[in-house]
Amino acid sequence: MARTQKSSLATALKQNRPFVSLEQEVYLSILRTASELSHTVDQVFRPFDITPSQYNVLRILQGAGTDGLCRNEISERMVTATPDMTRLLDRMEKAGWVTRERAEEDRRQVSTHITKSGMELLARLEKPTGDFVMSLFTGATTRDLKTVLKVNDQIRTKLS
Repeated sequence: MARTQKSSLATALKQNRPFVSLEQEVYLSILRTASELSHTVDQVFRPFDITPSQYNVLRILQGAGTDGLCRNEISERMVTATPDMTRLLDRMEKAGWVTRERAEEDRRQVSTHITKSGMELLARLEKPTGDFVMSLFTGATTRDLKTVLKVNDQIRTKLS
């Protein structure tokens, strides 16, 4: 049964014909939302001269504690895949947010640690990022949010 009311996605995409299916519309809606979210997150971080990927690395290293993590361990924990982790860590080390050190017993093993400067940056980002995330879900019920999580989990399971 075809829907007669044009969705906000159809309007945004300037689509005149109906979507092939509800599934196609949801798929495109997820992609469009991810794109707009990514753009807006870039704007939130821009005044702090940090990228979302760099922020993610700092959060991962903060959670790792004093042991730090090797490059591959950081890559595995990233929310968004980062193709060149070495270069990303190089830029972060140059900014003073992380340090890297080689293990004495195995010189191939390099651990990355968050610095005091990196911790201070995370502290300055805590309120703006928290406020931004909360603003996205104003009006959503706990049930709505759990449904989104469940559907996203189902999609990721099918993709892995």
